[in-house]
Amino acid sequence: MIKLMHDAPRLSRFLLVALMAVQNLSSQSPARLIVLDPGHFHASLLQKEMYPELHPQVSVYAPLGPELLDYLNRISLFNNRPVNPTTWQLDIHTAADSFGAMLRDKAGDLVVFSGKNRAKIGRVLDSLSAGLHVLADKPWIIDASQMPQLEQALDRASQKGLAAYDIMTERYEVTSQLQRVLVNLPAVFGRQVPGDAENPGVKAFSVHHIMKTVAGLPLRRPTWFFDVEEYGEGLADVGTHPVDLIQWTLFPDQVLDYKQDIKMLSGKREAVPITKAQFEQVTGAKEFPASLAEQTQNGVLHYYCNNYIAYTLRGVHVKLDVLWKWEAAPGTGDVYEAIFRGTKANVELRQRATEHSIPELYVVPVAAHRAEVFAALDRAVAGLQSRWPGLRASHNEKEARIEIPAVFRVGHEDHFAQVARHFFSYMKDATTMPAWERGYMLAKYFVTTKGVELGRQHNP
Repeated sequence: MIKLMHDAPRLSRFLLVALMAVQNLSSQSPARLIVLDPGHFHASLLQKEMYPELHPQVSVYAPLGPELLDYLNRISLFNNRPVNPTTWQLDIHTAADSFGAMLRDKAGDLVVFSGKNRAKIGRVLDSLSAGLHVLADKPWIIDASQMPQLEQALDRASQKGLAAYDIMTERYEVTSQLQRVLVNLPAVFGRQVPGDAENPGVKAFSVHHIMKTVAGLPLRRPTWFFDVEEYGEGLADVGTHPVDLIQWTLFPDQVLDYKQDIKMLSGKREAVPITKAQFEQVTGAKEFPASLAEQTQNGVLHYYCNNYIAYTLRGVHVKLDVLWKWEAAPGTGDVYEAIFRGTKANVELRQRATEHSIPELYVVPVAAHRAEVFAALDRAVAGLQSRWPGLRASHNEKEARIEIPAVFRVGHEDHFAQVARHFFSYMKDATTMPAWERGYMLAKYFVTTKGVELGRQHNP
């Protein structure tokens, strides 16, 4: 304990403030976590490891059913694994109105949301009003009509000094981080080419898979996962990641105004056919529920989860495809590719054609700038050794591949802990959250929800 003497004449005001801050920090007890309705496996991935900022006792509020049991099974596996087991202690509440019970009990300091998306923004607002920090899985909204609620939630968090954050794991992927660095090095990239509708300045392609294995277990999807009115179409859900990465790369740490900086150009959508056998395999349900009747024809579910959009971001033309497929080929997984066109070189993230579907980063110079770009790239890689020791650029006569040491190839599941640690710093002092995060969130959800809206106009 640090004692402050008010009559200490030699202590400056600055030192007094600093000592008080240290005293307050040292007296803080670990925050208590609340998990609400963990209907998506992302809730469990946040608990794949322990955090000094969190108390090991966690309050879980959810109806008794397969989604809760799946979550409990995953936490049990983490607690009982032979290497570095977790020590979570779960206080489980199975009230029918889990959200109401959570608000009444207020058994923690922060609440994690994952799962159903239609009502999520309302729950976020109510949780912030109750004084809880919010770490909510994407997406916060799935319909453009919910944009005012999103703005209201961000305003409420600011007014109350609370942290409110969505889980953008893909910012922590090393290839995405390096792409961002290189795109913002004029000696390597030049300037961003605005492009046009036929040849956009940025092209991105994202593929996710319905059947997959997560944390060593086959993934069981709830039936409502296939209800696009409840869960959202592909662009509204997983599409949040590439939209976020594109603006995070093009305009790092800059405040965006979605009303002025974004113009939606086109959108369309397509359905993935799901048979009854496939539906039972991934959900355990033998029949399609009544809620999916409008999407079902002749015993096949038409799951509208594929979206194609074009838009401009501060004048840069962007083309984005967000797709779902049934299952990845053996040894492969989800895919993200992105090309940023520069006046000196393109910086390209490729995955489909690489061995074992590992994302790789390439710099492809414009012919007239090849020698200049390769020399600048070598200097840049040398300067990045303090952050990524062992990073190399391997050249051939047309392009350079960035060779990334395996130690930096952290998988998707481990990115959740990285997001959580970032969030905990905002919990300690919400004013440390950068101002641009608000603009990014609003811009991101404007693109995803308006893109879905355009797709439905194109294919009702």
